[in-house]
Amino acid sequence: MELKEQILKILEENRGNSVNGALMAKELHVTRSAIWKNINQLKNEGYQIEAVPNRGYCLKESNDILTSQSISPYLKGKATNFILDVRKTVSSTNTLAKEMAANKAPEGTVLIASEQTNGRGRMGRSFYSPATGLYLSLILRPKLSIEDSLLITTSSAVAVAKAIEKITNEDVHIKWVNDLFMQGKKVCGILTEASLNIENGGLEYAIVGIGINVNTKDFPSDIKDIAGSIFLDKPKNQPITSILAAEVLNNLADSMDKLTSKDYLEEYKKRSFLIGKDIYVLKEKKVFPAKAIGIDNRARLLVEYPDSTKEALTSGEVSIRTDYLPK
Repeated sequence: MELKEQILKILEENRGNSVNGALMAKELHVTRSAIWKNINQLKNEGYQIEAVPNRGYCLKESNDILTSQSISPYLKGKATNFILDVRKTVSSTNTLAKEMAANKAPEGTVLIASEQTNGRGRMGRSFYSPATGLYLSLILRPKLSIEDSLLITTSSAVAVAKAIEKITNEDVHIKWVNDLFMQGKKVCGILTEASLNIENGGLEYAIVGIGINVNTKDFPSDIKDIAGSIFLDKPKNQPITSILAAEVLNNLADSMDKLTSKDYLEEYKKRSFLIGKDIYVLKEKKVFPAKAIGIDNRARLLVEYPDSTKEALTSGEVSIRTDYLPK
């Protein structure tokens, strides 16, 4: 760990309280000048650090820059075993995580960023990812068949919904299979990608990508009527993005252990707002009117077409009228 990271770790552990520069220098076996130099580098990177005369350096409670040091204090239980790789800007957390997984990165590696320059959504769409969001991808190596891989996305949706609800005290609803809505606006998208192990017919690895609009205010014209943020104004006296990231990871750690038990499915169904609605099923570049009639125990969306035939959807896209969105 570089000196700057060691200093940041100490400041994070004492967030809101002053840390004596001389004592810090003694603990890290460096000069006070080296401490001062690195503190200034952190300030130049945007960290809100106050120099308090005769007391030392204080990382303000309001500092909300994502780092492994800012997230780690809020991790609990099995989530403390995650390997965090936090970066300011990336092309796409999923793209990079797939490369890392292919190069044998261990299960539990999490790539986290504050901004994506080439964010990706389902069906090959781009995912708007400005520096006002939270974007993370978790590498998994689950013992699942390809048929059950949908359980990863749906369990992740419940995990993230619960995290957002805890942070905002607002209800979060799920549009099958991977979109989270709050107050009638989409605030989160989830993209799960996997590599198949040909020998055993299971998954070599899976990447769960999660993008949350934390406090984005200006959306592009093509999505401004449907997209929203979990906050219009972030709380100013706490590192809310770091707390949110940790809460998502805490819930994911719990849910990934319960995939095959499917304990979460009832909660997923309760949060779904498609059931009973007239929808359009988009597949093979064609649009089919249907009605959503349920979600089965494999997390498939059950639909009924006008000719009374029924189908269990494992993939594809569905759309609804905007007046069906939960307010």
